[in-house]
Amino acid sequence: MSNATWGLVLLVIAGAMNGSFTLPMKYTKRWAWENTWLAWTIFALFVLPPAVTFVMLPEASQVYAHSDWTPILIVAGCGAGWGISQVFFGLAVESVGIALAFSVILGIAAAVGSLRSLLSDHPDKVFSQGGLGILCGVALVILGVGICAVAGRKREAALGLGPQKGKASVGRGLLFCIFSGLGSALVAIGLDKGNGLESAAVHDFHGSAIWAPMAAFLPLMIAGGVPNLIYCLYLQAKNKSGRRFSEPETASYWLLAFIMGVCWFGSTLMYGIAKDFMGGWGTSIAWPMFMSLIVITASVHGIRTGEWKGTGKTPLRIQLTGVAVLILAVIVLQMAGQWV
Repeated sequence: MSNATWGLVLLVIAGAMNGSFTLPMKYTKRWAWENTWLAWTIFALFVLPPAVTFVMLPEASQVYAHSDWTPILIVAGCGAGWGISQVFFGLAVESVGIALAFSVILGIAAAVGSLRSLLSDHPDKVFSQGGLGILCGVALVILGVGICAVAGRKREAALGLGPQKGKASVGRGLLFCIFSGLGSALVAIGLDKGNGLESAAVHDFHGSAIWAPMAAFLPLMIAGGVPNLIYCLYLQAKNKSGRRFSEPETASYWLLAFIMGVCWFGSTLMYGIAKDFMGGWGTSIAWPMFMSLIVITASVHGIRTGEWKGTGKTPLRIQLTGVAVLILAVIVLQMAGQWV
C-alpha cells in the first residue's frame, strides 16, 4: 500500500479509538466526573507519553539536550493551551449541552487546524485543485457536525436533557465553545511546530521515523496535563469528591481509566504518524479527517448503546444525515490528498 493509504488506515483506527475512549466512563458510576478524568489524566498525559517515548524513541533525550528551547517551549505552550481548552469544554457542556458543545468545538478545531496549516504552509496552492478539495472537505466537516448538533439538540429536548438551569447563559456557553475549539486545534498546531524535533530525532540521532512524532508529543502531552490536573483537583475540593476514590468495589475503575488513557493517547499517536505518511499536506488533510472520524465513531456508539431510544425518528434521521455528510467529507479529503 502507498503511504497515503497507510495514513488513511491509521486515521480510521485513530478515529475509532478516540471516539470510543470515553465509553469506560459509563461503568465508573460511583466516581464523580472529576475522579475519572483525573485518573485518565494521570495515565493518558503523565504516564504513557514518557513511557512510550523513552522506550520507543530513546534518542528523544538527546534531542531535548541538544535542541534550542524555543521549539520545545512552543510545543509545550500549545499543549498548555489545549489543556486549558478542556476546562472550557466542561463549562460549555454545562451551559449548552453535550451535543451542541461537542459539535461546535470539533467543527472549530477541524477548520482552524486544517486551514492554518493550508494557509501558512501552502499559501500559493489554496486555489489549486488540491487546495480547493481541502477547502471543500473542511466545509463538509463543518456542515456535518452542524447537522449532528441540530440532531443532538432535538435528542436532548426529547429526553428532557440539555443546558442546566442556573448555569451560564447560552451565549456565554457558545463563547466557551469557541475558546475550547480554538484550544483543541492547538494539538494539530503543536505537532506541526514540533516537526523540527521529529526531524532531529531521525536525521541527527538516527531514531525511528515511525516513532519520531513522540519527540513532539511528550512536551505537548505533559504541558496539556497540568491544566487538566489542576481543574480536577479544584473540582474535587469544591465537590468533596476525592473521598470517592476509596469507595468499595471501585478498584477496577483504575483499570477502566487506564483503558481510556490507552485509547486516547494511542489514537493521538496514530494521528501523528498518519499525518506524516501524508507528506507536506498532512495536517491540512489528516486533521479534519480525524475530527470527522471521531464524530462518526461517537455517533455509532451512541446509537449502539441506546442513547437515541425514546427520541422519535426525526432526531436519529438528522443524526444519520450528519454522519453521511461526514463520511462524504472523509472521501473528499482523501481524494484531495491524491490531487496535491
